[in-house]
Amino acid sequence: MHTSPAWKSRSLPSNVSLAEELPILYRDEHIVVIDKPSGLLVHRSEIDRHETRFAIQILRDQIGQHVWPAHRLDRGTSGILLFGLSKEIASQLGRQFEQGNVKKLYWAVVRGHPAASGSVDYAISRQRDPYEFRGEQSSDEAQAALTHFRKLAEIELPVAVDRYPSSRYALVEAEPVTGRRHQIRRHLKHIAHPVIGDATHGKGRHNRYFAEQLGCHRMLLACVSLDFNHPVDGRRLQIKAPVSGEFAATLALFGWTLEIP
Repeated sequence: MHTSPAWKSRSLPSNVSLAEELPILYRDEHIVVIDKPSGLLVHRSEIDRHETRFAIQILRDQIGQHVWPAHRLDRGTSGILLFGLSKEIASQLGRQFEQGNVKKLYWAVVRGHPAASGSVDYAISRQRDPYEFRGEQSSDEAQAALTHFRKLAEIELPVAVDRYPSSRYALVEAEPVTGRRHQIRRHLKHIAHPVIGDATHGKGRHNRYFAEQLGCHRMLLACVSLDFNHPVDGRRLQIKAPVSGEFAATLALFGWTLEIP
């Protein structure tokens, strides 16, 4: 396991505003894959009616054709986002996600030092948008959810952020087997290692420390690798997206130099 050098306090670069063009990681006549920045919604939502910029809209204008998302990422989560260039292709890709044929790897900076590796097998209640349609057959019962994780790096800072004289943080690789909403965030909270910057499931004191003292204002969760079958020719594709911006600066600040598997 990678360990960091002696801690040296310094600030991270200021947050970079979202570009009007999205980084394209892969594109052919059937699919396009982008690296979504943190803070950008995938599509229009009733929750954020005031927002005027969405990944679908920006990408459509950028490549000059309509796109359909095969899955979604939370607004604060950055990383790999897969689109079909037709409804049929997006539906085929969506079925791969539903059937568990897609391997997803995320990196997260969390509070504390979790075990070297493990699994969180914990059912979580369904979370709905306030304006989501609920049919007669819909249910709010907890759904089975499984996430594998392993610790990639850790650090202990001589700073009393909470009630202890020092503060521990770790970089975790998470692999969600199921695809429940906010699954990784909720599972890491369940094992008492919430994601830094998570305003809903995280811990305010640590979020504020990263924002005010380290200059990191985003949620430190990113989809860094996606394996799936090409919807037309069946090739197994692996798309990787190294973290960037404030996420990359945080890793550098802690002395964590790692590669995506």
